[in-house]
Amino acid sequence: MKQFDTPILLVIFNRPETEQVVFNEIRKLRPKHLFVVADGPRAGMEGEKERCAAARAIIDQVDWECEVHKNFSDINTGCGKSPASGITWFFQNVEEGIILEDDCVPDQSFFYYAKELLEKYRYNEHIMMISGDNFQNGIQRGDGDYYFSKIPHTWGWATWRRAWKEFDFDMKDFPDFLKNKLIEEIWDDKKIQKYWLERFGDVYTKRLDAWDYQFAYAIWKNNGICISPNVNLVSNIGFGAGASNTFNNSDALANIPAKSIRLPLTHPKEMVVNKTADDRDNHTRMKYESIKRFFKQIGLFNYVRNIYREYL
Repeated sequence: MKQFDTPILLVIFNRPETEQVVFNEIRKLRPKHLFVVADGPRAGMEGEKERCAAARAIIDQVDWECEVHKNFSDINTGCGKSPASGITWFFQNVEEGIILEDDCVPDQSFFYYAKELLEKYRYNEHIMMISGDNFQNGIQRGDGDYYFSKIPHTWGWATWRRAWKEFDFDMKDFPDFLKNKLIEEIWDDKKIQKYWLERFGDVYTKRLDAWDYQFAYAIWKNNGICISPNVNLVSNIGFGAGASNTFNNSDALANIPAKSIRLPLTHPKEMVVNKTADDRDNHTRMKYESIKRFFKQIGLFNYVRNIYREYL
């Protein structure tokens, strides 16, 4: 059997427990090329140096023929800059690939789904991202095994160097985007427009440390399209104490089971964005963000996180 040759990037930090689960799925696949980026421990965080070291040690479990490339930082650059710079490093070395974070557990079929679509749309510059996530609660969208979307869900995804080169962490031209009201060309719902402009504004002014909003911005600015599967292929097991953002482990998006997708894929007859699916995803996202802001405002987020750290 031919070894899986699509490069994979694993983004890790200080969560060896969840990373081990993700790594076990990668080990089953036995890929030929594995890239790993790791942020450094935060200053003054008791026990974090040891947890970062434990996370990095998991990569030494590679026991198959594999080119392992490591990009490990001695200092902490943050949950925005570290993944962003790691993905940039990845695409300095490969033309296309699959990206997983240390709490995103894929079904094995996810890898082959991503590989097939990377090959099919390799030269179609309208397609800028392939997601492994589905938040449609079992609703079939379109006539294929996947559908087209404007929204880049990044809990297990894939893309090409050609798409990532449009990424700008600082979103330097955001004032022009805002001035020219370009968001109105992307979304017609005023509430959805407001939601995304607020997130972009938070990122642009550095009130929010992220990288995925900048990628959404890059895709929309270039009239790009994303792909989502009609079944969920990746489960995020990282909700709860110790998470950077996904802290509510009772959230509806937490631990959605990863299912298998049939292969080879049945492709949609038309390349048309499914607006109904995107509207549902946007409203789910807005509800999730409002709950997260509420918990942060009352201080529960930091309270729970600090208790967790005390018992590390």
